[in-house]
Amino acid sequence: MTRTQFVLATLAAFVLAGIADATPTAARDYPWCAQGGEYDYPGECAYSTYEQCQASVSGRLLYCDRNPRVAYGQVQQPQPHRRTRPVAPY
Repeated sequence: MTRTQFVLATLAAFVLAGIADATPTAARDYPWCAQGGEYDYPGECAYSTYEQCQASVSGRLLYCDRNPRVAYGQVQQPQPHRRTRPVAPY
């Protein structure tokens, strides 16, 4: 095996190991949504600030509004994992 093939095989192994080890990012509801046009309700909710949303919708015949899931408290907050101890019977 030539040195180039060895280097390419090693690089491919590292890339595959990195992909296999990657975890999916947590789903997050952002507080601002681009609404109107081609987006169904509630829209494209991918903006942390109103300014980010405004910059994205500029020139696209869209508008920005609050994400209803965030505004009305429908976002599921992750519950902290509680460790429990087994209780001995009396």
